[in-house]
Amino acid sequence: MRFSKLPAGPIPAAPLFLGLAGLLPFWVLAAGLAVKGVGPFSCECLDRALASYAAIILSFLGGIRWGLAVASGDRPEAGRHFMLSVLPSLAAWVLLILPEPWRLISLGCLALALGPLDRGLALSGFAPPWLGRLRLLLSSGAGMALLAGAIAWWV
Repeated sequence: MRFSKLPAGPIPAAPLFLGLAGLLPFWVLAAGLAVKGVGPFSCECLDRALASYAAIILSFLGGIRWGLAVASGDRPEAGRHFMLSVLPSLAAWVLLILPEPWRLISLGCLALALGPLDRGLALSGFAPPWLGRLRLLLSSGAGMALLAGAIAWWV
């Protein structure tokens, strides 16, 4: 399916709402790190939860690219997208072994980098035009929360 002929309308309500809701765990966990723990949850626990959630979401983002490649049929660039789709989950898995705060810094940078890369899917006509705008918004929100969580370790 080719999306480049579609008009650049607004982001549909369901993906926008659900995407923004998906940012809540990032920011709640980063805020918990900023206040040095919440109730029975220590900074170490919150850090592991934030890094794990980031790895799960980064894997999900690779799945978006995989799904678009499947839907593209025989388009020549599908093979490249299949290969690129597995990189976010593999990278996130490796980054989980880093010590703190480098784990959150690296995951945050990866999240920030995926926004423009995913926007390229829309610009090339491989995804609907609204997806590029949504991915920039959500990657910025997730990446900034991860970096805020890392900064909380130093403050």
